[in-house]
Amino acid sequence: MPVDHYENFPVASVLMPKRLRRPVAAIYHFARAADDIADEGDLPNEERLGQLDAFRAELARIAANETPLTPLFQNLAPEIRQYALPMQPFYDLLDAFSQDVVQKRYVNFDELLDYCRRSANPVGLLLLHLYEEATPVNIKYSDAICTSLQLINFWQDVAKDYAIGRIYLPLDEMAKCGVTEEQIAQGIVDDKWRRLMHFQVSRAREMMLSGAPLGSILTGRVGMEMRMIIAGGLRILDKLEAVQFDMFERRPILRPLDWVIMLAKSAPFRL
Repeated sequence: MPVDHYENFPVASVLMPKRLRRPVAAIYHFARAADDIADEGDLPNEERLGQLDAFRAELARIAANETPLTPLFQNLAPEIRQYALPMQPFYDLLDAFSQDVVQKRYVNFDELLDYCRRSANPVGLLLLHLYEEATPVNIKYSDAICTSLQLINFWQDVAKDYAIGRIYLPLDEMAKCGVTEEQIAQGIVDDKWRRLMHFQVSRAREMMLSGAPLGSILTGRVGMEMRMIIAGGLRILDKLEAVQFDMFERRPILRPLDWVIMLAKSAPFRL
């Protein structure tokens, strides 16, 4: 369960079949580079959006069977062609990263889900195409897992996101629990904060469990990889609860013992 930088992406781990490691790495490098444009450094918003537009132009060259201009896309193009990967998920990711540049708050959960639909779900869809398992049922399960992973990362990184001016907690749910932006700024963990985060964590867990059958549908090393991702996400949620949602001072991470526990829960799949 990746929990740093371009989160929620299985980065060609040792569990991934060797034949798929190169295309997975190419997709990851695309996503990470685009994410860096949106998040890193001190560039003005106009320049960030311009660089993301340049990525869109490179995707258009690939779609037109033209040679991309940059090494990143020259490496990505043959993988897209060999595995007949759909182009829309790449554009969706760029749309989400562009949104991160200009939108820093989310009025309600529906707005946040729409963001996750473009920031996280395309990754799972591309992987299913690589696995040749992109059935409607599998896509539904994958979307639940990917959205849950994105939410888990948000709740893990409340403080980090606030430091760069972003709050992914739905504003209407914050207001309902009596939590303000100032409370996030000060890292105050009280009953109001715990009530809000208990709801967020419970919803993310329910969503993850709704997609968990995909870990049994996929077989072999791919299935094991998926079960480890699911187990990792659930483990972070458990850790958030264990620290009583004080991710400000005790941000949960996966340690060596956690990987042992996750592996034990992943073969055979059980939660």
